[in-house]
Amino acid sequence: MPFTFKHTALKFLKITGITIAVILFLLFIIPLLFPGKVASEVKKIANERLDTKLDFTKSKLSFFTHFPSLTVSLDNLSLTGSKPFSNDTLLKADEVAFGINLKRLIFDNEVKINKLYVSDALINVMVNEKGQANYNIYVAPEDRKNEKEDPNAPEEGTAIRLERIDLKNCHVKYNDRSAKILVDAKGFNYVGKGNLSEDIFDLATDARIDNLDFFYDRTGYLRRKKVQADLITRINTHSLSFILQKNELKINKLPLKFTGLFTILRDGYKINIKAASEKTTVKDLLSVMPPEYLTWLEKTEIQGRSDLVLTFKGDYNVPKKQKPNLAFNLKINDGSVNYKDAPVPLKNFQMDLNAILPSLDTEQLLVNLRTMKFKVGEKDYFNAYLHSKGLSEMNINASVKGALDLAVVDAALGLNSIDLKGILKTNIQARGLFSTSKKLFPKTIGGISLRNGWLKTEYYPNPITDITFVANMLNKAGTFQDLIVSVAPASFTFEGNPVYVNATLSDFSDLAYNAKIKGELNVGRIYQVFSQKGLDLTGYAKADLSLKGKQSYATTGQYDKLDNRGTILLKNIKATSELFPKAFFIKEGNFRFQNEKMWFEKFDASYGKSDFAINGYLLNTINYFLESNGTLSGNFNLKSKLINVDEFMALEEGENKDKKVEIEYAKEDHPKMSGVVMVPKNLNVSLTTNADKIEYNKLIFNKLSGKIGVKKEGFYLENTTFNIIDCILGINAFYKDESPTSAHFDAHFTAKDFDVQRAYKEIPMFHDMVTAAEKAHGIISVDYKIKGDLNGNMGPIYESLEGGGTINLRDVKIKGLKLFDGISSKTGQNGLNNPDMKGIEIKSTIDKNLINIEPFTFSVASFRPTIKGTTSFDGLLDLRMRLGLPLWGIIGFPIVVTGTHEAPKIKIFSKTGQEINPAVYDEKNNKVIRKEKVSKPKTK
Repeated sequence: MPFTFKHTALKFLKITGITIAVILFLLFIIPLLFPGKVASEVKKIANERLDTKLDFTKSKLSFFTHFPSLTVSLDNLSLTGSKPFSNDTLLKADEVAFGINLKRLIFDNEVKINKLYVSDALINVMVNEKGQANYNIYVAPEDRKNEKEDPNAPEEGTAIRLERIDLKNCHVKYNDRSAKILVDAKGFNYVGKGNLSEDIFDLATDARIDNLDFFYDRTGYLRRKKVQADLITRINTHSLSFILQKNELKINKLPLKFTGLFTILRDGYKINIKAASEKTTVKDLLSVMPPEYLTWLEKTEIQGRSDLVLTFKGDYNVPKKQKPNLAFNLKINDGSVNYKDAPVPLKNFQMDLNAILPSLDTEQLLVNLRTMKFKVGEKDYFNAYLHSKGLSEMNINASVKGALDLAVVDAALGLNSIDLKGILKTNIQARGLFSTSKKLFPKTIGGISLRNGWLKTEYYPNPITDITFVANMLNKAGTFQDLIVSVAPASFTFEGNPVYVNATLSDFSDLAYNAKIKGELNVGRIYQVFSQKGLDLTGYAKADLSLKGKQSYATTGQYDKLDNRGTILLKNIKATSELFPKAFFIKEGNFRFQNEKMWFEKFDASYGKSDFAINGYLLNTINYFLESNGTLSGNFNLKSKLINVDEFMALEEGENKDKKVEIEYAKEDHPKMSGVVMVPKNLNVSLTTNADKIEYNKLIFNKLSGKIGVKKEGFYLENTTFNIIDCILGINAFYKDESPTSAHFDAHFTAKDFDVQRAYKEIPMFHDMVTAAEKAHGIISVDYKIKGDLNGNMGPIYESLEGGGTINLRDVKIKGLKLFDGISSKTGQNGLNNPDMKGIEIKSTIDKNLINIEPFTFSVASFRPTIKGTTSFDGLLDLRMRLGLPLWGIIGFPIVVTGTHEAPKIKIFSKTGQEINPAVYDEKNNKVIRKEKVSKPKTK
């Protein structure tokens, strides 16, 4: 018996060992048997099925990368997006691995992919303003596009029949500009299982996100949130529909359940989704607050129940201008907040908010805040409701009532970063239509007051004290004309300096104002009260103003009825504009108001390296700030030591973080571009300018003098001169930006007696227009008009240029030009190779990247050559020459020059040249459709 047991055990161990050895052997040998087959099939899939560029450094076949699956791994893979994102990354990963069906590989010698593994990847999904996406990279095989055979017939060759998708430590970014949505998920881990090869299948999903950011219209609603998801989604591959069956999501501690349908259409989406977090706690709801508030949340006792429901339903299609409806409902009952056992908690908090955004159109926005109320202690309370419809034309029914001791509220909420004191009272009721176009304002009565106010933050040691604010509003008729707003008084004290404001505004259809402002303020320090970073400037402002009048007095020229007087003094103030990358630094600004004019008695400012000293006046400044479409006019004298135009280009780097949306988008799309200079709108300002130095695109202009300004949304130079290459250049020009990366210009240049060699070497446009100047030495003059477009680096788009003018050769010698050397060689006349050209006037026109030269004649070595024809900015030649023989050139013979400037082709006694077809330029989209090119020979 022992022998039998021992024998059996040894036999079992032997069989087991052999089996393990065979398995291990197969695990090693199978990948070695099919490496070329698998790698070639993967490349075949990429070439046949993907309309994009796929790159990877190496591939390997192994059981051990994602054991026990046999996988082909592609290292350092990159995949670009579909048009118009062909140059942008869609996927970049350290490793992408495809699981292979082992049975089909061994017995059928076919590569069937059934698993997908992606690790340490950037998945960058982009949708532009037109709704075009970068993920439309899959191209259906030609034999499947028009397939009419048996759909159940077996598929030949390589196929993708996924049963598992596994993403590990990925960075997923979804940027949809058409919907104004940005989702940024870092630490994204995802496992999806199901028979993904079926037409309809259920996908079971387990997902974890370490940090999730969600932005809508560039406003962050979720930042650095943890997300857990347990989902079951039914997917219909025929219609690309996703039916949300079991979808449980947790954002931090807030649970959400999703149900509904999401279908991907060719030009958009069909959406019917409901997200709900019902019967949860207020504390869980607040866990989705920004990260900086979560520490406060842990120290605060919060009670109450909340119900949150969000629905998103309808079609999204940009070309058809279809957008879904968005609805949001939030209810909070029996809420209370008690920070660290405060003496008096905030209690009885109730809110019932319902908002509907039909077709994502803010003009149809419906807001129904049925109630929002709470109590603090026994006496302090706050009650509000709001019903509104529309936005720019809004129907309103609202009420706000409250009486709060801010010190008690501060203690109850535990506002650590800010200390508040003061008695705040409000009682406002409004009902009716608000419309600026129709001059309507809701019937309103009420006011708001704050007395004995006090504010201190952790960012600055001293408080703002003695805050008093009393404002009352009355409108009985519901019109702009009947509206009266009174602010009397408003005052505060900061670091011993009091500031007072008293104002009464009435008849908003023709605003009558009576305001007095007096006080001085350390702007830099008061900024630090509200900002942890503070302001890196001293910042000082002092005002003593009395403003009284009506809008119409200024617009109709009744200046004698205005009584605007007083002064404003600014020192060391930093200000930014959404159009420019850097900040303006006002070193000193002394402003004096005198009826319709705001005088700049002294204004010294800088912007980057640029400096400005200005004096003059602005007209109707009050109207400009009161009217949304008002125009600010003025006349100034400007002096500067340096103006660096490059620093004003929209996409340059700078400390300004608050830029226009289109500038931010352009910077993302064109990170290497400088952009063009954006011109402020609604200005009609002229400046008589003297600047010592102008820097622009590596060019240096000295001693600029003339009139420059802004009008009609563009920038102009009038009778302006400056020194360049020791020559006086005169210019009249108009410039208008069209986008952050394109602009249009129209200019007239005149320059007399300048060195042609210096112009060729130092002025890029002259270098490109007058290529022959490379071999020319001497003095010339130019009188030229030209217009066209500028690209994203403020350089000319030559295909867009149109114009014409004259180049006068006062005394020019050409030496070593291949064109004349070639003619001299062909004709056997050495005197033609280095001609002296004096007093010659060359007229030409420019259009569609071609330079058309009118006939001109000159004398050289007793010969009288006449030249005309066409050349291009890219160097193509189609020139005709008549070589007039001695004496007087009455008898001559034709010469044709074709080829390029670098390699001219010269034919004697010929009139057959080469036709150069002009470039085709799309002016609307600033895009070159086709470059100029040589066509068939022609005879002239």
